Amino acid sequence: MNHHRTPLFTALKNHAALNPVQFHIPGHKKGLGADSEFREFIGDNAFSIDLINIAPLDDLHQPTAVIQEAQILAADAFGADYTYFSVQGTSSAIMTMILSVCSPGDKIIVPRNVHKSVLSAIIFSGAKPVFVSPAQDVNLGIDHGVTIQSIRRALERHPDAKALLVINPTYYGVCTDLKAIVELAHSYQVPVLVDEAHGVLIHFHEDLPLSAMAAGADMAATSVHKLGGSMTQSSVLNLNTKNGFVNPQRVQTILSLLTSTSTSYVLLASLDTSRRNLALHGHEIAQKAIDLAEFARRTINDIDGLYCFGKELLGTEATFNYDPTKVTIHVRHLGITGYETENWLREHYNIEVELSDMYNILCLITPGDTDESVNILLNALQDLSRTYYQVNPAHELVVKVPDIPQLMLTPRDAFYGDTEVIPFKESAGRIISEFIYVYPPGIPILLPGEVITQENIDYIIDHVEVGLPVKGPEDRSVTNVKVIVEADAIF
Repeated sequence: MNHHRTPLFTALKNHAALNPVQFHIPGHKKGLGADSEFREFIGDNAFSIDLINIAPLDDLHQPTAVIQEAQILAADAFGADYTYFSVQGTSSAIMTMILSVCSPGDKIIVPRNVHKSVLSAIIFSGAKPVFVSPAQDVNLGIDHGVTIQSIRRALERHPDAKALLVINPTYYGVCTDLKAIVELAHSYQVPVLVDEAHGVLIHFHEDLPLSAMAAGADMAATSVHKLGGSMTQSSVLNLNTKNGFVNPQRVQTILSLLTSTSTSYVLLASLDTSRRNLALHGHEIAQKAIDLAEFARRTINDIDGLYCFGKELLGTEATFNYDPTKVTIHVRHLGITGYETENWLREHYNIEVELSDMYNILCLITPGDTDESVNILLNALQDLSRTYYQVNPAHELVVKVPDIPQLMLTPRDAFYGDTEVIPFKESAGRIISEFIYVYPPGIPILLPGEVITQENIDYIIDHVEVGLPVKGPEDRSVTNVKVIVEADAIF
């Protein structure tokens, strides 16, 4: 295939060059009807291709021309049988995967540290989640992947499961042995869905972990916008149909149900052009990111009070491989939290990190980084160390993530059930009907249908008190929580 081509982007430019008289949406009409300051900032080129699914530009919901061509090229680039574009982020692609294989009452095996979009799809589908605990790292205070043994136990206990979902890589860049898990699940005739939101570059470099398609997984939702150069909210859904577990027409139907009919052609064009860049230069730009990240890692590990894990972490089922472009910096020995570190870097160096947790910050090194940007980070971290190292006492690392709560109702039944609002600190023993999660990364601590424990309450309050972004409840202060109304006993 000719990956120099950009069928959709080229069609958009050609159409804009014709300067047609438009009597269709969007109403800004090439920017003329937009706010003047915004138009000047964005530029007329962006407005000229902000178009709609008129005949010359194809239709994402039923592509037969330039969008179809662009998706075929993308499938070739990602090693997939089919690739679908998403203009509503990887969340929409993840929901499509689950809704295309799960019906009400079906079981799906998922890690407990999944993104909230997975739980959203479980609510929409009416599926029953079977949770598998990820491996906890007691030295860093983070979760890694799931083990093959834990997946085997889940499959043995629930051979009727309709799907298995795996995160690869995790938010922190750590990977399980995906190929072995795929082979195990397929031996039970269970399809494998992969949350590959943070793994777009792994398709294009042999020193990065194995991609979902290369591992033989059946579907993978991949965020091109996170690391691959496309615009925010643009992602792809890759399908491998060789194992016969996935119906591509069904997937297209579900994705269409979840997608706006006013699809953004600017986002679609950015996917088309990012595919070209990755297909032609992916190895080169991935190598650049790897080299910059490894330089940063070595330098950080020479800074007093900081630690950035690398290959020494590998060697277990849950830490089978890792993506070095995810730079996780452990700050506990400075006597400050990751959240305090994030704020300090923002206030003193105008640096924004991907996320912070109780003991770490995560910095992403991407093809958009340079020696200059990485050196700014390193200089800031050296100053951070001079400011805090051996000044504050180091916090004792206490990994007290609560056990997986008991699921008493399906998430769907709890979400739509009869509820009442009570003080969160008094909610132990009640069934929650809403989510509580920390975002980023958006992993639920509690989800609808689970029994709240005192452990959960203490853990969440600890996060709130140190300023971590606890979200989900309708009461944003997490003072109150919605729970299922308890029925009176019948005598």
